[in-house]
Amino acid sequence: MATSARVSASVSSRSKAARAVGQYFYFFMALLIAAVVIDGFSHTVNENLIHAAPPRPWLLWLHAALFTGWVAFFILQSGLVRTRNVRIHRTLGWLGAGLAAAMTVVGTVTAIVMRRFHMRVEPPDVAGPSTTLIMSFFDIACFAVFVWLAVNWRRKPELHRRLMLIATISLTAAAFARMPNATFANVWFYSGVDALIVLGVLRDLLVMKRVHRVYWYALPVLVPMQVFVTRMMLSPAAWWVRVANAIVR
Repeated sequence: MATSARVSASVSSRSKAARAVGQYFYFFMALLIAAVVIDGFSHTVNENLIHAAPPRPWLLWLHAALFTGWVAFFILQSGLVRTRNVRIHRTLGWLGAGLAAAMTVVGTVTAIVMRRFHMRVEPPDVAGPSTTLIMSFFDIACFAVFVWLAVNWRRKPELHRRLMLIATISLTAAAFARMPNATFANVWFYSGVDALIVLGVLRDLLVMKRVHRVYWYALPVLVPMQVFVTRMMLSPAAWWVRVANAIVR
């Protein structure tokens, strides 16, 4: 009898934990993503933007405002769902779609403008090669694709919320790449991105006892592409050197 009671209490405790994770996970992830972004960029934002010498182009300020706005928007949307204000969440969703479109355009242009800027005002060993553009292009493309899919499936909440989560997590690559640990920042920064996505996998296992198909499709595509992008940054192929140089010129 006592053993049965202990087992029952244990099961009840696990079910309560699963319910809590199910209810608060996406809002928690929004806050965690914000923390990663703040920590990563806190190491560089002062000397590279706020008090940069020479001053950075105005486009970088717009880029920073848009991407910061997205993180704040994701927190707001997650909070609205958590508090069951779904109607407001859906109405603001179109604002988010417009913001995402602006981020895609401004992010791509800013990557090119800033690469030209660094190559013009800094020594080659500091500015780095034009081939590093591939990281910015890849991250922006990931964000745009997952947001578009999320908007397309906005009437299917289980698909929508996971796609929006992955889209927002994809933006943290730049933050992880600015972490103080040089080896992690230069080589393994995408592992930080994947670790955040894996938290979504663990959430599904705890709450639903299975992994949603979004992760089954997303991770096997993302990881090989991340490896390819890292490879092109560290040891670029000749064709990418030509393409990157042509873009910068």
